[in-house]
Amino acid sequence: MRLDKFLKVSRIVKRRTVANDMCSAGRVEVNGRPGKPGTTVKVGDVLDIGYGKSRVKVKILDVREHVRKEEAESLYEVLESEGVAKPNKLD
Repeated sequence: MRLDKFLKVSRIVKRRTVANDMCSAGRVEVNGRPGKPGTTVKVGDVLDIGYGKSRVKVKILDVREHVRKEEAESLYEVLESEGVAKPNKLD
């Protein structure tokens, strides 16, 4: 699955265009490397996401095309967060 789509489906970012812009600006890393919007992500990948002054590191637990809002947080596990209460509440 594309990185920008995963960020949207998992509701880490509210809109796919915002996810696309974040990736293009270099604010998302996949396994320590800059992630472009079209980067393919899979289970086990670690994403490091920058939200201005805040950072969140998440591990992908599942990749699905569609998921209900209540199940979105089951797609990832938060490993670290700096200055963020919940990653999907920012954007």
